[in-house]
Amino acid sequence: QLLALCSTAAFVSLSTGPAVSGSVVKGHVGQNVTVPCFYRVQGPHDITSMCWGRDSCPASKCSRPIIWTDGWRVTEQSSSRYLLKGDLLMGDVSLTIVNAEEADSGVYCCRVEISGWFNDQTSNHNVVIEKARISTASPHTYTSEQTSAPGSTSKSSSTITRMWPSVSASEAPQTASGPCSSTSDCLDVTSNLQNVSVSLPNQQYSENGLYIGIGLCAALLAVLILALFLT
Repeated sequence: QLLALCSTAAFVSLSTGPAVSGSVVKGHVGQNVTVPCFYRVQGPHDITSMCWGRDSCPASKCSRPIIWTDGWRVTEQSSSRYLLKGDLLMGDVSLTIVNAEEADSGVYCCRVEISGWFNDQTSNHNVVIEKARISTASPHTYTSEQTSAPGSTSKSSSTITRMWPSVSASEAPQTASGPCSSTSDCLDVTSNLQNVSVSLPNQQYSENGLYIGIGLCAALLAVLILALFLT
C-alpha cells in the first residue's frame, strides 16, 4: 500500500508539474518589452541553466524554447529579437523582446533548472502587445473670412492678397484745386497779366492825344472863321 501511495503521488506530481507564479506584462508595438524573471544566487555554485519558452511551463524543460543559457552565457537563441540583458551571474534572467510585435503577445515560460526532483523554479508571464495609440483629433484649422476691396482678385484662408488697379497721374484725385494745373500755365498767366497792365496806360495815352488833336483842329477852325468875318 505504501508503494502504491508513493507511485500515485509521483504520478500526480509529474502530471501537474511544479507550482508556478506569473505576471502580466504590457507593451506597445515597436517598443522593447522586458519580461522579468530572477532566481537567488548566493555564490557561483548557485548559478544554473534556465530557458524561456512560449506557452505555459510544462513538467520539464520549455515548450517551444526561444532562448537557453547555462547560467554563464546564452547557449541557444531562436531569434536575435530575444535577449537576456540582465546580469546572469546575479540571477537576472529577464527576457527582453526587441521591437515588439502584436504576434509576440501570449504566455511565456521562465524555467530555472535547480538540481533535485521537482525543484525547478517556474513562472508563466502573460505578455500583451498593443498597437501604439494614435491621436484621432484632427488639427484645428482657423479660416479668416474677410471681404476684400472691389479691386481684389484673390482671397484665401491664410493669406489675403489685395491688388489695387494702378492710377495714372491724370486720374489721381487732387486734394485742393489751384489756379494752375502746371508751372508753365502759371508762367503764361503771369505774362498775360503783365501785358495787360502795360497796354492799359498806352491805350489811355492814345485816347488823350486824340482828344487834344480834335481840340486843336476845332480851335484853328474857329480862328479861320473869325478871320473871314473880320475881312
